[in-house]
Amino acid sequence: MSVQPDFDQRVYERKPALRRWLFVHKWSSLICTLFLLLICLTGLPLVLREELNDLLDGGLPYAKVAEGTPNISLDRVVDASRKMYPGEAIITVFVDDDEPKIMVFMASSLEAFKADRRSLFSISFDAHTGDVLKQTKPFGADGLTFLQMMLTLHRDLFMGLPGELFLGAMALLFVAAIVSGIAIYGPFMRRLDFGTVRAGRSRRLKWLDLHNLLGVVTLGWALVVGTTGVINELSTPLFALWQQTDVRAMLAPLQGKPVPQTSELSSPQAAYDTVKAAFPDMVTSSVVYPGSPFGSPFHYVVWTKGKEPLTSRLFSPVLVDARSGALVSAVTMPWYLRALELSRPLHFGDYGGMPLKIIWVLLDLVTIVVLCSGLYLWFVRAWSTKTRSATAMPLTSPGAAE
Repeated sequence: MSVQPDFDQRVYERKPALRRWLFVHKWSSLICTLFLLLICLTGLPLVLREELNDLLDGGLPYAKVAEGTPNISLDRVVDASRKMYPGEAIITVFVDDDEPKIMVFMASSLEAFKADRRSLFSISFDAHTGDVLKQTKPFGADGLTFLQMMLTLHRDLFMGLPGELFLGAMALLFVAAIVSGIAIYGPFMRRLDFGTVRAGRSRRLKWLDLHNLLGVVTLGWALVVGTTGVINELSTPLFALWQQTDVRAMLAPLQGKPVPQTSELSSPQAAYDTVKAAFPDMVTSSVVYPGSPFGSPFHYVVWTKGKEPLTSRLFSPVLVDARSGALVSAVTMPWYLRALELSRPLHFGDYGGMPLKIIWVLLDLVTIVVLCSGLYLWFVRAWSTKTRSATAMPLTSPGAAE
């Protein structure tokens, strides 16, 4: 949002506070607008990524089975994965609670995955029959898919952590532009009724009124998406902080003990069942293997979540001894990771089904109009100022200096 006072500039000149707000709004908007446009454009397909994934999936259909048919054992899909890719490392086994699907995520080795997380690939199994539905290759091995490209641009501009932090800074400038826009909108609209669009005046004045009106209409949504965008871009350092503090303290008594080898691991299905029995009010969603950068060298980390719409976005890890299969403890997530978990569905609008996603898409489109109109207003104003300056310059004849 880029409010540019047009008819009452003297109000801003007489009030230093308003001049400061206008300065903050102008430069925060100008610095972040092009990057915000990219984020909004790439965010459109990501809001509908589940639907687009289903449309572009290319996997085999699920088997038709009787209602109530239980899932096959996780041990079976793990064994099948190892036979398909002998010698490679299993990172995570994910059990989809929306679709009858179990996914096994693998990499050539744990060391390769820690060095480059794009080395991850997956095998999707039918949860009832164990048939392979689809396989993916490591990220970018055959070129990025459309959604992979959109996600990477949206998240880090193909720059990894530096890109995440940079886009987080742009989102923070966006929030500053919104807050400063609120501060100067009131004085700007003092002589106009709310929602006035002076269509009969100049094109620039009409776009200025539309820009301000659309900016105010999308104000609440833009603040939510901008703030949650800042939080999401901090996910990598926040998880690293958790691993270096809480997780390290939790694993301190085990330091120096031998890490279990693959042949020593207990059944992942048994670990899954143990957690499911211990926490019947939770949904058990995945089993992270020992040694993963997302887990512990000595435990299966079994992730659980709530069953209600809100709590289904709050994940809690449970540690299971990788050798014995005994439940060790449930881990309390710190407040900053809870905030991160809650920010993700708010950012993409994927906690209220298709109606909310449609609203998110429409608001995203309106925000694109606000950003483009802000750039237009700035260029027109800059050009007008330059033209006035050139017109005001005295014209001299070649012999005037003689």
